[in-house]
Amino acid sequence: MVWEIREYGAVDDGRTVNTAVIQNTIDRCHQAGGGTVLIEGGVYLCGTIFLRSNVTLEIAQGTVLKANPDISDYAENTHHNRYRNEEALDRCFLYGEDLENIGICGKGRIEGSSEAFPNKGNIYRPMLIRFLRCRQIHIEDIRLCDAAAWTTAFLDSEYIWISKVYIHNEKRYNGDGLDFDGCAHVFIDNCSITGTDDNLCLQSSSKEYPVKDIHISNCEFTSLCAGIRIGLKSIGDIYNVVISNCTMDRVWREGIKIECTEGGSISDIMIQNVTMRDVTRPVFMILNNRFKTDDYGSSVELEQMPEIGRMENITITHLTAVDSEEMKNTHYRFGNDIMGEPKFNGIRIDAEEHHPIRDVTLQNICYRSIGGVKKADIPAEYPPVLDQLRHPGEVTSENYYPDWSRTAYLDIRNVEELYLDNICFECVEPDEREPYLIENSSILRQDIRVKA
Repeated sequence: MVWEIREYGAVDDGRTVNTAVIQNTIDRCHQAGGGTVLIEGGVYLCGTIFLRSNVTLEIAQGTVLKANPDISDYAENTHHNRYRNEEALDRCFLYGEDLENIGICGKGRIEGSSEAFPNKGNIYRPMLIRFLRCRQIHIEDIRLCDAAAWTTAFLDSEYIWISKVYIHNEKRYNGDGLDFDGCAHVFIDNCSITGTDDNLCLQSSSKEYPVKDIHISNCEFTSLCAGIRIGLKSIGDIYNVVISNCTMDRVWREGIKIECTEGGSISDIMIQNVTMRDVTRPVFMILNNRFKTDDYGSSVELEQMPEIGRMENITITHLTAVDSEEMKNTHYRFGNDIMGEPKFNGIRIDAEEHHPIRDVTLQNICYRSIGGVKKADIPAEYPPVLDQLRHPGEVTSENYYPDWSRTAYLDIRNVEELYLDNICFECVEPDEREPYLIENSSILRQDIRVKA
């Protein structure tokens, strides 16, 4: 059964607040056993909407569901952002909790009114969509635009299908695209994501909810930060992830970013057939531990410095990364936040020396870097990754995430069972750094060619 919101009093003039009317329509649909709530016409303004089980929200082509710029129209009981010290992101526009069989579809747009929620100050910046402990979520054929913070957050949920979704989120900090924390059985295909932060993120902030059985294919990414991020929040385990047939264009930090930092395990990751153009650091992998009470990157659930976890069985194959002349430039976010520059480039895999990453395969890799970096542009010594339980108070951001690379293409330390096959490197301009370095690692195969 279809429930059309105008029949219940909704007004599509872009000025009338329709929060109560849309919520009432969704609730009626749910109470009647479910169906489709149709949003069709012009621009419908509203605040927080609570989604319901067995209800599909359909935004018709040419229709806009627009977030109210008035923060008082956003509910407080929509869970919270799980990053420490980011309470400003707690509220959200569309929210679902403990639901089954929920859908968002249509060829229309959901807009977050980001212009009403500036980056600076103490004002709340609502996320666009958040699900908590839901299952059977279907999002298809929809445009998600101009969120005031993250576009989506899927928390402790399972059986999620996302297909043909267009995300454009370039106006505010924290402009993530698809973020999953503690989710399983996720299928993502044919999506296009542009944003100011991680385009797609897989994280686990609880041992109770591991991230597992994730399938990502035929997607395209553009970001001022990372294309695909796995980890950082990694109290729980992350495993069985397949990423294939994706493209990245103009990603100013990392294309593929894998970080095990909170004591969990990241394993059984397969990344294949990925093409990158103008991606500052194509691959970044690190195994360490980190925690600060005031660190926005730490999980809210983390209470103390964790032991270093595990990272193993990571395969990246058939990856092509090519730089254009654009990569000679330093790239900024909002004018003053440096995100990438030539000396930051390269593939980096690193771990604390007593906790090596295990079983890493790089195969059929072609990387054409812009180069042009002089040795005088970088420090003489590259900082080690340190165990913060062994070296309390000695660790700085440089030990974890230096903003420069000591090699032109590839830097690997502390990896056991490293397999490097059919890897080809080339610089557009002469680079004075070493082409590649492999230290304190056991190598099963090494087939690397550097073109003059």
